[in-house]
Amino acid sequence: MSKRKLENNELNRLTVDEFKEANKTPIIVVLDNIRSLNNIGSVFRTSDCFLIEKIYLCGITAKPPHKDINKTALGSTETVVWEYASSTVELVKQLKKENTKVISIEQAENSIMLNDFESQPNQRYALIFGNEVKGVSQEVVNESDMVIEIPQFGSKHSFNISVSAGIVIWDFYNKISTK
Repeated sequence: MSKRKLENNELNRLTVDEFKEANKTPIIVVLDNIRSLNNIGSVFRTSDCFLIEKIYLCGITAKPPHKDINKTALGSTETVVWEYASSTVELVKQLKKENTKVISIEQAENSIMLNDFESQPNQRYALIFGNEVKGVSQEVVNESDMVIEIPQFGSKHSFNISVSAGIVIWDFYNKISTK
């Protein structure tokens, strides 16, 4: 059995134009006051990998173009559609009017564990990831349709936001693509 690493030209990567024309995964990523430019870039890159529909950058979250975002995004700010929204709460209200199921990724009372969540067919989801220190704001959690928590078993009970986004987006992608 061969274990030769593939060359970049063997990966069948989409061009920017092909990406823009491709059918997208019905997931919107919302970044609620993210401080780290590297985290923002990492979320863009993960969103590109899973053909995410759109990213909203809210509050203090920095916007491309920025060299520190680009360092981790590796060009994905050119493929993934994004928009800035000053108020995460107002954005959540708008998304709900558009029949998008809004989900805060947070540790909260009555949260649903990620592994217990079951996606619904033909449903578009907005996944909200919060500030590195304060998490998703309580006001945004209150407006969300539900809260999903990533199971954790160690002493820290805290993932880096880019790691949280990777875990949750991968899980949702799997659940949605099998429906």
